[in-house]
Amino acid sequence: MKLFRSLLYILLLVVIVACVISSKTITKNSSKTNQSKKLKERYLFKKEPGKFYFTVLQLNDVYEIAPIQGGKYGGMARVETVHQELLNENPNTMLVLAGDFLNPSLLGTIKVDGERVRGKQMVEVMNTMNFDLVTFGNHEFDLSYNQLQNRLNESDFEWVSANVLHNKEGKSHYFHKIKDGKKEALNDSYIQEFYNGKNSLKVGFISVCLPSNPRSYVTYNDIYIEAERSYNEIKNQVDVVLGLTHVKIEEDREIAKMLPNLPLIMGGHEHTNNYETIGNVKIAKADANAKTVYIHRFEYDPLTKNTKLKSELKTIDDSILDDERVGGVVNKWQKILKTKIKEVVSNPEEVIYVAKEPLDARDTPVRSQQTNIGELIARAMSFAYKDKVDCALINGGSIRIDDVLTGEIDAVDIFRVLPYGGSILKIDIKGSLLNQVLDYGAKAVGTGAYLQHYDVSKVGEKWRVKNKPIEDNKTYSVAISDYLIKGFDIPFLKESNTEVIKVYIPKPEELAYDIRRAIIQYLKNQ
Repeated sequence: MKLFRSLLYILLLVVIVACVISSKTITKNSSKTNQSKKLKERYLFKKEPGKFYFTVLQLNDVYEIAPIQGGKYGGMARVETVHQELLNENPNTMLVLAGDFLNPSLLGTIKVDGERVRGKQMVEVMNTMNFDLVTFGNHEFDLSYNQLQNRLNESDFEWVSANVLHNKEGKSHYFHKIKDGKKEALNDSYIQEFYNGKNSLKVGFISVCLPSNPRSYVTYNDIYIEAERSYNEIKNQVDVVLGLTHVKIEEDREIAKMLPNLPLIMGGHEHTNNYETIGNVKIAKADANAKTVYIHRFEYDPLTKNTKLKSELKTIDDSILDDERVGGVVNKWQKILKTKIKEVVSNPEEVIYVAKEPLDARDTPVRSQQTNIGELIARAMSFAYKDKVDCALINGGSIRIDDVLTGEIDAVDIFRVLPYGGSILKIDIKGSLLNQVLDYGAKAVGTGAYLQHYDVSKVGEKWRVKNKPIEDNKTYSVAISDYLIKGFDIPFLKESNTEVIKVYIPKPEELAYDIRRAIIQYLKNQ
């Protein structure tokens, strides 16, 4: 009898616990259902007969094919999962990228079969994702003409830009791609056709790119003139016109004022998400490296010619599963990359530092002002010589990531910051030459010759090292990147200069032999 009562008691306890768990599960599932319902109400249209519905998935400024920040954010395989979900929701879905995707990236700097990758990995991933349309960003022109032409030829997606032309022997032509031996000129506008049964909707795209990367093979025409021209040429051929641009936000705003009938401008260049309204025009920019994407859902009424828009900023993080096909391509390239990195550090994915504040390594700041990432690198250069130098200098152009690092930082991130590596040299130079070098670097705002430094300051018109005025006849010991002493950025800073007293080149076993290894060790010591 006692045994029966004990068993009955245990059974009752099991039933009670099961009921509690079930209740919590129902509540949790109910909460999720309600959240999902609210999201649908907020971002989805209630479909009505006769109206057209289409979706555009927007990315911009994507340099990395794999997740960043320790795998937490971004990743093109995750984006493809979202893409497939949107296609299931509405087959009338486009995937677009508003410029900057071929460069810079760590993968792009390595050599495979004797040639630098230079965006080949990104094009292969984007082809696998079935991208529909892209525009040029300023970083596409970091590539040589032959490298860019190869990427154009490899791409299966469409390119569009109204103001960017190929300059060949002083004459401007549209860029082109070669497919199956045939030359196909790129367009300055693009038309996408969507279907609703027997009826179709034509959506036009216009595009411009900012002229911030002058190259001999590129002609940049005026962004405003070309935006207006291409809009006027296409507007009567389509039902809706959208912008796909890679310009500064101030320039997007001006275009919105010029072309008030655009429902939306999908922009790039800025790396932080932004959504604003100028008149009736929405301007949308997602975060760089696919940390977020914009999902733009449209409703078009052919009777009233009215276009409605609902835009959703979606975070791409580790809660989203990888698409297997795209993930396979990404993993192939990541294996190649890790093999290269392991030649320098044994554990590329080890977290070496947690940033207390965002480390600003964007192109514009590192080439125009002292930044925290610049000082960190220069400090590490001094550290590599056990701080037995007077100061440290590195050219801003060596910093190639064009991004902001936050949170956990691993060795791969450091390689992304300085993909070309190189050694830290120790040079002894006269104070007079050091003054000239610092003056030149300070005046080189906007170029790669702008100097980031450590233990250097300026009071009035006088440069100081370790808070003491530089003396012309005194000899100073300077930790410096090997690139700088070659005279590429600062023409007179060469080993042959008589005011360069001594140059020490580190041995392979020394910390200073690879600047990235020095930074990694420095951060580990913090």
